Amino acid sequence: MEIEVKKSAANELRLVFRGERHTFPNLLRETLLQDSSVLFAAYSLPHPLGPDSEFIVKTKGKNAKKAVADALKKIERQLAEFARAFKAAK
Repeated sequence: MEIEVKKSAANELRLVFRGERHTFPNLLRETLLQDSSVLFAAYSLPHPLGPDSEFIVKTKGKNAKKAVADALKKIERQLAEFARAFKAAK
């Protein structure tokens, strides 16, 4: 996945995910919204047939990049937990 940073400020981050439409942006959005310092997290598809998505996150009291990094760590932990449970279910 290629990521383009459109805007990077202390409390706002705007990204373009090249080649990603719903799967990853929706997972990231849902995880970010569980963080009480995240005021807004959303994504849009600039074109209904295009391959890219635009993502925005706004925070209060936490750096936006830190909020995204924390969300990614949480997703990573959840995936590891899922992998362990899946292997145990054999």
